[in-house]
Order: sequence, then C-alpha cells, then structure tokens
Amino acid sequence: MSIDVPTATVDVIVIGAGQAGLSAAYHLRRRGFVPAPGDGDARTFAVLDADAAPGGAWQHRWRSLRMGTVNGIYELAGAPVPPTDPMAPSAGVLPAYFADYERRFDLRVHRPVIVRAVRRVDDDPNGLLRIETDRGVWFARYVINATGTWRRPFWPHYPGQDDFAGRQLHVHDYVSAEEFAGRRVVIVGAGISAVQLLEEISRVADTFWVTRREVRWDAAEFDTAARVAAIAGVEERVRRGEPPGSVISVTGQHWTPWARAADERGVLVRHPMFARIEEHGVRMPDGTFKPVDVILWATGFRADIAHLAPLGLRTGAGGIRVANGRAIDDPRLFLIGYGPSQSTVGANRAGRDAVRAIAAETDAHRSPGAGPSVSRTVASATA
Repeated sequence: MSIDVPTATVDVIVIGAGQAGLSAAYHLRRRGFVPAPGDGDARTFAVLDADAAPGGAWQHRWRSLRMGTVNGIYELAGAPVPPTDPMAPSAGVLPAYFADYERRFDLRVHRPVIVRAVRRVDDDPNGLLRIETDRGVWFARYVINATGTWRRPFWPHYPGQDDFAGRQLHVHDYVSAEEFAGRRVVIVGAGISAVQLLEEISRVADTFWVTRREVRWDAAEFDTAARVAAIAGVEERVRRGEPPGSVISVTGQHWTPWARAADERGVLVRHPMFARIEEHGVRMPDGTFKPVDVILWATGFRADIAHLAPLGLRTGAGGIRVANGRAIDDPRLFLIGYGPSQSTVGANRAGRDAVRAIAAETDAHRSPGAGPSVSRTVASATA
C-alpha cells in the first residue's frame, strides 16, 4: 500500500519493511500504536520502505534459491509461514507471505520511500528526530532502523580489478547458473552463499573457489548453544562500536546439504585468495596464472546505515555503539537486524524488545504532568 504523507509527526518511525521492520510494526500494533495519521490521543507509527513491493531482500534473491535450501528461515511474529513446496523459489513464496502479513495486521507500509537522512531537531536529548525522505519529511520521538544490508553489497578491492576483460558480479546481482554455462568462474568468499553458488554453478561451469583464510569446517550441527555463543561475540563487537561482522565469521562453516553435495562431486576445493587480477584471469600467490571468464564476489554485505550519518554516532572503528538493540549514544535510535539481530529469529526478538522499551517510555510521556503531546512538541519545534 502506498500512502503519500509529505510531512507528518508520529511517535515511532520504522525504516525498512523486511523481517526486522515488520516484526517491529507488528509489536507496535500489539502495544496499541496505530498507523499514522491516527486519531485522538492514539500513539502513532509509520513504516517507510525503499522497495516498491513487499518482501524485503527476499524479492531480489536469485530464483534458484529454493524454500528447501534457504538458510534459517524463521516465521514472522504471529503468522506461520504457510506450508509450501521445498522446491518453490523463495523469491516467490516469501514476498507473498510478507505482503499477506502487511495486510493481515494493517501495517500500511509507505512505499517506495527512500530515507535520505535522520537528524536531530535540536539539542534536546529527549526531543524529536527529523526523518528526511524523497517524499517528504517526518518527525518522530523514536526511530527503529531496520534497513538490513541488501542495498550495500561489499566489493573488496584487488590490484588489477579494473583491467579484467571478463565479467565481474556480486551475489547481489546473481540470477542463475545458466548464464555461466561452459565458462570458467572463480567464486570468492567463505560464507554460506559462496558454498551454495559453488555447488550450483559447478554443475554447468568450471569453478575455482578462493577465500582469504582457510575455511573452518565444524562437523557438529549448528545447535542453539553454538548460535548463542556466536551472537554473544557479535553483540560485544557492536557494544564497542565496531562493525558487526557476521555470525558465520564467529562460528565457521557447517556441513549443509549443499556443502556435502559439492564435496561429494569433488568441487568443494578451497584455494588461497589470488594476489591480483589481470586482463584474462587471476594471478595466484605462488605466481601461477589461472585463466578466468567470470569473477563472482560472494563477499557479503555491510549495514545500510548511511542515512544515520547526520546523527554523528559512528565510532572511529566504523560502527555504532549498540547495546540491546539501542544506540548507546542516542537512545532514541534502535537498530534491529544489525549485529547480533541479523538472523531472522534475532530480528523478531529485537523488534519486540525495541517496542517494549518504547511503549514503556511513551506511557511515561503520556502520564499527567509529563509534558506536551508529540504533535504539540513538533508544532513548537518547527514554528
């Protein structure tokens, strides 16, 4: 649903309508918040999403990513994923599920809306935040940032990269293995996507897998204890203001069905990272040359938070200091789907916890003698 509100004031703005953003919106609804404009003294919220359609990052993923192989799908809060064919493309099933979810809980997502900047209205630490978009300006007491990482694919820089005569692409832009049939493809990266695509592409092309470090394979199942330990490590990083990194960088790789399938066919062979890129291939650390037609960068993503730069929260290490999903240096900002809440289950919990904190504080604002309402506050701030 697209609702054009050029300038409005709400208690909470949610930026992003993927897993994390919809979780936050659901819990706002449960806590009695209503979509803007609301009426009377109701607490209000709005969800702003950059995509033209529901589905978050799932609508953009490659068509060969099936429901049976997507990693760690977790249901949106309050609505089970309907039974589906394991061979159905996730890019078809999950956006439809997200769209139904938005309708079912009447979340009234505003789209497409690009958030350009989030700023402070004044020096009052309890004052309003100004959210500037390509479709107007909003004001809010709180911002829940749930923009994820999909719009920020990470491309490492290597010598000679601009001289390569073949094709380079990131997982972000991958469509299917068929476009590489009969070619030689070097796959760069040690994560889940790299191994999934290695297994897939190696069925139609000659593949060559490289990583910067040895891959640490864990023969054990990725159980709850392992996940908790991994999340704790990432949580400590973001508390210090370091870039979040990924959970897999802490846990190592696990033997998924696609990893085993690649291993059984003899294609799961890791090579050290090449030293440089040349016109028709890559030069390895030992000086040998490997001819290559395509370089596929399965090198992950970074947090999509450039619009938060005007708040001045980024540390010298490159991250934002966050504890329990909340910015330490500006508690009006919550970051969910960031750091330890990057996983789907983590995003659901982070959305719930953010809303719980906001509800408690807005209840205090609404108590007798607590001061003017949010609408009256913005009237004076923008007069």
